[in-house]
Amino acid sequence: MARLGRPGMSDAQKRELWDRWKAGESISEISRALGRPPGSIFTILKSNGGYVPRVRRRRSCHLTPAEREQISRGLARGDSMREIARTLGRAPSTISRKIARNKGPRHYRAVDAEDRARDRARRPKPCLPGVNQQLRELVAEKPAEDWAPEQIVGHLAKTYPPGSGMRISHETIYKSLFMPARGVLAKALQKHLRSGRPTRRNIHNTVSGQWRSQIKDAVFIRERPVEAGSRTVPGHREGDLLLGRGLTQIATVVERSTRFTVPVQLDGRDAATVTARLSDKLRSLPTTLRKTLTWDRGVELAGHQEVTAATGLDVYFADPRSPWQRGTNENTNRPLRQYLPKGTSMGHLTQDDLDAIVPKLNSRPRNTPGFDTPADRLTACCVDGLSPPPTAQAVEATAQHHPRQDPLRRRAGHGHAQGLAPAAKTPLQHQPHHRHREDCSRSSPRVSVRLESAHSPPINAPRSPISAWNGPDAVTVRLLSQMFCRSGVRKDRAGAAS
Repeated sequence: MARLGRPGMSDAQKRELWDRWKAGESISEISRALGRPPGSIFTILKSNGGYVPRVRRRRSCHLTPAEREQISRGLARGDSMREIARTLGRAPSTISRKIARNKGPRHYRAVDAEDRARDRARRPKPCLPGVNQQLRELVAEKPAEDWAPEQIVGHLAKTYPPGSGMRISHETIYKSLFMPARGVLAKALQKHLRSGRPTRRNIHNTVSGQWRSQIKDAVFIRERPVEAGSRTVPGHREGDLLLGRGLTQIATVVERSTRFTVPVQLDGRDAATVTARLSDKLRSLPTTLRKTLTWDRGVELAGHQEVTAATGLDVYFADPRSPWQRGTNENTNRPLRQYLPKGTSMGHLTQDDLDAIVPKLNSRPRNTPGFDTPADRLTACCVDGLSPPPTAQAVEATAQHHPRQDPLRRRAGHGHAQGLAPAAKTPLQHQPHHRHREDCSRSSPRVSVRLESAHSPPINAPRSPISAWNGPDAVTVRLLSQMFCRSGVRKDRAGAAS
């Protein structure tokens, strides 16, 4: 019978699917080979419990689909059954019988007749538990007590003698569990299996050594420059996806030293969409503020090489299940949820809507940078110039006052330092639900160390306002002000300085 809705797989595709499954290919590989979603592949496999069905062969005496179509056209022309039989080289009684079985001459359809013939040709053989009630009751009772099929088979072999009809193989039990169409065992008994699999898996179906959504040529966080972990040089960023209801999401990119946040609107979470939208948005930032980008292990940034080529940002990936390596981004997503709560859809948001949130988010004081606002710190970086990397003496002095602020010591705690012994884990590292710490705990003494060089201004020197600064990046700073901070923070700062 013709099916409504989305077209399914053809018989040839289904045969190829089962052949690949029998050969040991995974669902992901079969999905890529057939160009179908993995969910569609799994649905077909689950319909037969993961067991490869035997190839159905048409007997030579049966009508072919082409012959059924000739019958349908002959009836439409008004030909008699004998004329149709003479054209096909069949007996008139065969044509008459086939037409009568499929709604008569007025309602005969070739496709419907072929489908009904295939359904009627099935000859399912009843399994042993289906004909032996005592065996069926015993086999249905033991899985409810969490017995494995092998244990049931061994118990029956030890209790009943050969020829008693009470012996069965474990594969017969598995088939009765995974194929509800047999009508022998209840589907709820699958929950008592130790593996918890919804289908029977062949020993050849393994994913070891197969390509499993890996990111090609990924550079991990252990190879990131030391200055990116010190937070003294701006331009190093962290990013991740912020998920909404359904398949809606946005991307968030946070600068590590200033905590300045830039949200990016996304129409999807596939690699092509994320790569294109991130590249377009990050290209609008000054070149001096584009150094590195640390991302999660999600495959949405599988095109990281394209992002690097388009923006100049070196992309690094965090270790698996290590969100603390991107603590700045994780902590920034929490205040961002005030404007984009969990459980709400983000599909209706545009980039203009997200840009309207930026001034509110970046003009709020942050506890970690001494209650400075990200907008003020970004302005100071652009006006005062970029500081050089910290010296070894400055890093050592910072580590003495703040052991947890030392980038090398902190990286050693995660096994990323070179030539350093791993630091002992603090109690916070044993609490995955605790908020990610960025610099130091609140209980540690607040002793700040000014990293100065010959290129940086004195500590107490007044900063020049943006309007009076004539450096080469003055136009870039004004563009940043117009794009991301329209709340008047910079105007107040310029007025106070003048």
